[in-house]
Amino acid sequence: MDIITLIMTAGKSAVEPALFVLLPVMVIMLCVMRLLEAFGVLDRLVTLLAPVLKPFGLTGLSVFALLQVNFVSFAAPVATLATMDRRGVSDRHLAATLAMVFAMAQANVTYPLAGLGLSFGTFMLISIIGGLIAAAFTYYLTGRRLSATEQPQDETLHHPVAHDPKGVLAIISSAGNEAFRISTGTIPLVALSLLFVLVIKDVGIIHWLEVVLTPILGWAGINPALILPTLTKYLAGGSALLGVLVDMHNHGQADAHLINTSAGWLVHTLDLPGIAIMMSAGPRVAKIWKPAAVGGLVGILARTLGQAFWG
Repeated sequence: MDIITLIMTAGKSAVEPALFVLLPVMVIMLCVMRLLEAFGVLDRLVTLLAPVLKPFGLTGLSVFALLQVNFVSFAAPVATLATMDRRGVSDRHLAATLAMVFAMAQANVTYPLAGLGLSFGTFMLISIIGGLIAAAFTYYLTGRRLSATEQPQDETLHHPVAHDPKGVLAIISSAGNEAFRISTGTIPLVALSLLFVLVIKDVGIIHWLEVVLTPILGWAGINPALILPTLTKYLAGGSALLGVLVDMHNHGQADAHLINTSAGWLVHTLDLPGIAIMMSAGPRVAKIWKPAAVGGLVGILARTLGQAFWG
């Protein structure tokens, strides 16, 4: 095993998607989202959607989390979850919101995959449905014994306002800096995670799993090529998964059909790094992550079936 070669390969696989795939997408999407915030569009959208989402165990602030995970990045809802933790949203509503975030597609992987053939419209619709299923399952079942006591809340997130062209330019600049920070911030963790995956692949563990699991997966109609992306996703997170899928696509090992049919299982925030990052939002979030994770798994199962049939 040539460890230096593996390190260089992992580093390249981490840097290229971050700078040439993720960064351009994040710059555009964050600029759009921050401008919509500044002009009050998102506030009006929250007011409109909050009554619709209430039966699913979600609050007005939950709408921000929904928009952030789908249109900004997997880490963006952390700020909203921290706000909900601070402002006294009940544990039960907090768990439902966290389950929704766990189950839904993460924008930092979704948009680059759209360039590889992912059917964006269908995928986003299934993602939202899966998130709502996860929220409802958590609110009414796994989280039903959590406290439902709430304190009076301000259901808004405070953000800059675009009063003039100078303010607009400042918002765009800030969004660009945030996008660069998010994109480059993924590189160290992704590089280390990919190095781990490459090491277990180089020592033959991946090949052994393929030999053992291929007959079972074949019987179930599942492509054995998904073994490596699945291990990468759940051990190393979505950004590392993106690096693997881009590499597989470049080598002809992953086409649009494979990406679409497996996206429900692979593109979400419920993985080891995702759980750790969400738990950092606050002490109550860390306390209720288990019932939320179970609800998130139910939502991911619904998305997996949806993508398999309609992806």
